[in-house]
Amino acid sequence: MNANQRKRWFGLVLVFFVCMIGISSPFLNYASFPNELRLFSGQLKRLEYNMPVHADMTVDSNILHVNGKAEHRQVLDLQKPISIEPRQSGRATMSLKLFGKIPFKTVHVDVVPDLKVIPGGQTIGVKVKSSGVLVVGHHLVHENADTKVSPGEIAGIRLGDLIMEIDGHRVREVKQIAKFTEQAGSNQHPMKLTIKRSGKLMSVKLKPAYDYEDSAWRIGLYIRDSAAGVGTLTFFAPDQGVYGALGHVITDLDTGTAIEVGEGQILESNVTSINKSQNGEPGEKRATFVNEANILGNIERNTPFGIFGKMGQLPGHSYQSEAVPVAFSEEVQEGPAEILTVLNGQKVERFKVQISHVSKQKQPATKGMVIKVTDPKLLELTGGIVQGMSGSPIIQNGKLIGAVTHVFVNDPSSGYGCFIEWMLQDAGIMLRTANKNLKAA
Repeated sequence: MNANQRKRWFGLVLVFFVCMIGISSPFLNYASFPNELRLFSGQLKRLEYNMPVHADMTVDSNILHVNGKAEHRQVLDLQKPISIEPRQSGRATMSLKLFGKIPFKTVHVDVVPDLKVIPGGQTIGVKVKSSGVLVVGHHLVHENADTKVSPGEIAGIRLGDLIMEIDGHRVREVKQIAKFTEQAGSNQHPMKLTIKRSGKLMSVKLKPAYDYEDSAWRIGLYIRDSAAGVGTLTFFAPDQGVYGALGHVITDLDTGTAIEVGEGQILESNVTSINKSQNGEPGEKRATFVNEANILGNIERNTPFGIFGKMGQLPGHSYQSEAVPVAFSEEVQEGPAEILTVLNGQKVERFKVQISHVSKQKQPATKGMVIKVTDPKLLELTGGIVQGMSGSPIIQNGKLIGAVTHVFVNDPSSGYGCFIEWMLQDAGIMLRTANKNLKAA
């Protein structure tokens, strides 16, 4: 055997041993275990390295107890499970060294206060007034038989712009703009508008035109100051007095832009019928508001993860009044789960779904998981996911893990869900320690 053959055989043997090590159980356990953990106070966690070695461990015993012991340092048998029990909120570091000298693993553990919320599922009515007046279109004003103009378009105002002020006066309603338009037109002077576009304020001048067909001064814009619809309540946090719903942002129907909320309300709603989903045609819940004088809560924020605000008490017709634990995004697993939603009247029911894909997200993102409806009753009555079902809470292993957000148009039995931790974050409930040096999970 010459030198080249020996090198080739040596290389093959080396590759074989590397592959064997790579697929060995201890190596896989080591490689798959994260360098960081997040736990709720009182939540017991078991770590399994399954390696036939001992290691010296040091840990902040004020925050964590390991294997039931409040000791800063102890020797661990890594072939046996390691139990971690958080004792208080904070950040602790577990350092393990083989034979007391060789660094083996460092695990940073963030312990946050225990949190439980009441899952929703109720269909709610949503009424929103924008923080200004939204431009949803241009229209032509008949100055005379031969001339048609749009003063708003000439002034450079675009669809989706939010009119905030006119001549230094705050405006929030369409009728206010009609009043200022009449005054400016009669006095023959341009209006100074402050508009918000993509979050930035700017000033424009707009000269109204007289419409001889309507005998009125016009600005050549279609405008809107409010919106209404139905969705589903996701959770109510009684200790904080806040709620979350919808799981996605409310957008204007014509422009597709997110509505900047000035004020809003959520109300009880009653489902009257279901328009069943079909391939290419998502269905919808048809519902009516119930007792508009009975306001459940306000709307303070409209974000990519839904609407949020204050709510004094859990609305009626809940599936359960007991609070349940919430899950971190890394706890969500592919497999069976359930959703809570209303199909008729105000009765919240539980239906089976399958989580077919889970995304790894270290930063907030809306498409956290893919869910597929498997419940025969839900498929029979709705075809899967319908509009108005967004916000329906998703429960897995007794924990609230997220909310239904969107339906797949070409496969209405499936859709997206978002992780509950991003909704809780937008509700003002943080699932991390107060340490400013921590990265967002």
